[in-house]
Formats: sequence, structure tokens, C-alpha cells
Amino acid sequence: MDHLVYPRERTLGRIALVLGIIAWLLIILGTLGVALIYVLFGFIGYLFAQSGLIAWLRGTGVRLSEEQLPELYLQYLGCCEKLGIKEPPEAYLLQGDGMMNAFATRFLGRNFVIVLADTVDAMRALPEGVNFYFGHELGHIKQGHLTGHIWRAPVLWLPLLGAAYARAQEYTCDMHGRACCNSADTAARALAVLAAGAEKWREVNLANYARQTMGNRGFFPDFHELIGGYPWLTKRVARAINPQIKMPGRNPLSYVLAFFVPYAGRFGGGAGGLIILVMIVAIIGVLAAVALPAYNEYTAKAELTQRWVESAPVRDTVGAYYIEKEEVPETLAEAGVSGADAVPYSYDSDNMSLRMATKHGEMLLVPSEQGGSVVWHCYAEEQSLAKLLPKSCQNED
Repeated sequence: MDHLVYPRERTLGRIALVLGIIAWLLIILGTLGVALIYVLFGFIGYLFAQSGLIAWLRGTGVRLSEEQLPELYLQYLGCCEKLGIKEPPEAYLLQGDGMMNAFATRFLGRNFVIVLADTVDAMRALPEGVNFYFGHELGHIKQGHLTGHIWRAPVLWLPLLGAAYARAQEYTCDMHGRACCNSADTAARALAVLAAGAEKWREVNLANYARQTMGNRGFFPDFHELIGGYPWLTKRVARAINPQIKMPGRNPLSYVLAFFVPYAGRFGGGAGGLIILVMIVAIIGVLAAVALPAYNEYTAKAELTQRWVESAPVRDTVGAYYIEKEEVPETLAEAGVSGADAVPYSYDSDNMSLRMATKHGEMLLVPSEQGGSVVWHCYAEEQSLAKLLPKSCQNED
């Protein structure tokens, strides 16, 4: 079944997987494992949200079986057989309130395929067209699109990469849908329903519709496709007709702008995507909670180090007075410190110490005589400030 996988999906999937695993390792190490707690909360949230969807599906939708809509069920089983799926997932028919599409989902290891009733009704004139929708959603399941996102989640928001990977998955699933149809025309007709509606799809000239791709070129069309998770439908129809068709190139400038737009197209489309978004936001929050205090501590240490360096002239002047006079000066002025230089300091003549205020607290500079010279050390009464003092001035004794 490798021929049913769009080539770029493999490449993009590997890139996203490698980057995603690296990102997870950095997140876990960078947060000291705290991120795993958020992952757990995210998973619990996902369970509640997804369980509600599955409960509603089973309580509302019509499950296909040999006794329930058997003809449609046989079409479904035939598609599973063509795609080599030995254990068909549960399949449901669901009212879509006018929407025409299908989707697949997963909950606690069980896969589900859902086709909307309006899609089936629209295909009455071409019953085999429903096979395309069955095959497309089975493609998502067979290729692991419902299970592989957790490892890639931290990087799926990346500009260009996340959207390109999502579009490649759609092309892959279209190829699976096409494989379930007896002809390329049937697959293309099924896609045309999404463009022309339940009635007019019969009248669509598929070749002309596919050629619209050539007219939808330029900076803005290319930019909006690059930031979206779905290829233009005209391109999907063109590939359904001819998988080997070469698509027109994109405007290079569209890549430049798209590079600055994070991808979030899949996050709003379901409970699983939403919970991934919540997890990423939570992880970013954890990283910020860890990084901001570290940054604040770094800047505080830098400021105190600067204040220590700036106090050197005053310390040297007071120390030189003590060595020369062999007595403690009564004031800084007596020691030879000018008025402007003395302003930042409070001087204590009892022990010749200097006290200076910082926005983090008071820093105390205390001298001691060692080998005929004066050596200064820094202290702080507040424990929070003491750990920020420069290592070069702390008294190791």
C-alpha cells in the first residue's frame, strides 16, 4: 500500500517526528519534568472531551451493520478489504445538518469512521462515490494520522511545516479514497460534491474544474494555501483524475510571508486537536514560569555584580586610608571620598563597613585585614539577596 502514500508525507512526517521528539526532550528537561504534569492534565481533558463525542456518536448516529443499512455497510467492508484493513473500525451514518463530508476519530484504542447523511444522499446518482469518503477516512486510520500527532505536537505549529504535513496527509487519504473507487472519474465526482453541492455536482466539467488550478495562482492564493491544512479542492480533483499531474509552482514571496504565520489549522477542528493546543499552551506557560524567574535572577546577579565593581574606588580609598593611618576614618570624607562618590553609601565607622541600597535589598560591604592589606567581602541580611551576591566577593569562610 506504499503507492497510496503521498511521497511528501513520508518526508515531512519524518522531519516533524524528529523535531517533535527533540522538542519533547527539551521541554521535559527544561521544565524539570513539570511539563509531564500538564500532559497528564491534557490527556484527562482529552478523555472527557472525546468520551463526550463518542457517547454522542453512539447515542445518536446509526451504526452500519449487516442488519442496519446493509448495502452501505457492504460498500464499507469492500473498501476496508481493498485497503487491506482486516478489522474494520465501527462505521456510523450521522445527520450533518446540510454538511457534506466524513471524518474519522479515535478513542481509547478504538477507531471510528463517520459519514454524514447528506453526503450519502448527494451520491444517490453515483452510489460508488460514497466509497471515496469511506476510503479517505480509512486512510487517516491506516496511516496513523489519529495517533502520531502527540509526538509531533510541539512542532506542528511551526510555519510551513505543520500546514505542509497536513496537506500531504489529505493527498494521501485522497489516494486511499480513489483506490476504493472503480474509476478516477468517480473519485473526482465525489470530491466535486464538496464544491458544487448535492445536485449540481453532476453537471460539473471535471477537466475544466481541475484547470482552475492554473488560474488560482499568485501571491495571495499561494500564501493562503501555505498557511492552511487543506489543499485547494481544484488541486485535489486534479490529482484524483491524474495522480502524476505536476502542479504549478508557487510565488516565492508567498513562502516568505507564510514563514511568519504559525500553523493552527488543525487545532480547532476537533477535541484531539483542541487538547493538543491546550497542552502546547500549558507547556509554553510552564517554560515561561521557569524561564522568567531564571532570567530575573540572572539580571539581578548582573546588577549586583555591577554595583560591586562600581564600589571599588570607594573601597580602595577607605582601605588605603586605614593602611596608611592605621586607624578607621570617622567619615568617608575623612578617608578622601568626595561627596558625590559617597552618596550611594551608608558608612559605619565602628567596623569601617559600607552599606548600599539596591532595588533587591541592602548590600553590605565589610573589610578585613589580611597580610597588611584590606580585603572586602559582601554580605546580605535577606536570604533572597544573599544568593544573588557575586561569587567573587562572598566570604567562603
